[in-house]
Amino acid sequence: MRSWNRARLLWGYLRRKSRLNALPVEYIVETTAKCNIYCPMCPRETHKQPKEDMSDQVFERLVQESGDSAEHMMLIGLGEPLLDNKIFDRIEYCQRHKISTLLSTNGTLLDENASRRLLETSVEHITLSFDGATKESFEFYRKGAKFERVQENFVRFARMKAAMKAKVQVVVQMVRMEKNWDEVDDFERFWKAIPGVDQTRVKADETDLMSPDGGHAPADFQHPCHYLWRGPMYVKQNGDVYPCCQSYMLDGKPLGKIGDQPLTEIWNSPEMERMRGLHTTGKAAEIDICGKCRTAIPHPLLVAGSLIFHGRTVRKFLPWVEKLAYWSRLPIQLLRPQKQARPQGKGPTEDLVQISAPRD
Repeated sequence: MRSWNRARLLWGYLRRKSRLNALPVEYIVETTAKCNIYCPMCPRETHKQPKEDMSDQVFERLVQESGDSAEHMMLIGLGEPLLDNKIFDRIEYCQRHKISTLLSTNGTLLDENASRRLLETSVEHITLSFDGATKESFEFYRKGAKFERVQENFVRFARMKAAMKAKVQVVVQMVRMEKNWDEVDDFERFWKAIPGVDQTRVKADETDLMSPDGGHAPADFQHPCHYLWRGPMYVKQNGDVYPCCQSYMLDGKPLGKIGDQPLTEIWNSPEMERMRGLHTTGKAAEIDICGKCRTAIPHPLLVAGSLIFHGRTVRKFLPWVEKLAYWSRLPIQLLRPQKQARPQGKGPTEDLVQISAPRD
């Protein structure tokens, strides 16, 4: 069923169909809107969030309606997943429906007990967010988190993963910004040496909060954005559904609500069809949220590859594709890296994301 769903998505994308007879392969699911730290680059600082979790009714309805087609659910959003008391149950629920799960955590709650429980689940990928190689930069961008404690939590988690021979992919990620701009080498040197860390990732800031003058130029829309055909769709804690992971923070409007309409109707809502139509006719810049978006739009060859293979396989190869692209060993036409604005007085503008594996 999933392979047939991907085939129909691929046909719709290549034929530039505005209405699709299939559902997305990926979802970003905000199981909680609660967070315990303050990050100046996070959209929750400009979009007030309730201190609430997603209800079982919304979550289970989403999984049930997407269960025959969904391949990945990223149980993240504008909250810290480990503040969701049911996060382990949700991972198990997805597993019962043969859907892979991914998490991203700020690490403040990742003590030994939480680490063990998480490593005993079926979660396939975990991003450990660590925005700085020094106490000064880390605690500036992660207010309320303590550098030494989070570092200790992440190191212990990675070593426990190695000792338990858990199959989960562990990526330590830094968003590169002004105060940590010169810390990339130290960041990578430290985390590559930790057993259990599979990759390090240095990425650009994709929000508008720290540098609001970014976004796509009309010339950037040479190809339709893959998010509108394959996902991920973004499901907020209250069940509101947005077309992609960027649309909510760019002040886009929800397409519908889980429970109020079938998922198939939301995926082919009039607004979704309008957006696809503008993307296929080279007019995507007319869409306000797309014009302000910073996410790279890959070449149709890469999009096709992401739909030919199961999401699990795509996830395994994605870091290598990114490495090839950002080391300029992949033709620039296939994936144009995002240029990050150069902070005043810093080094040259660079292409991000940079992904690398620990040295043996």
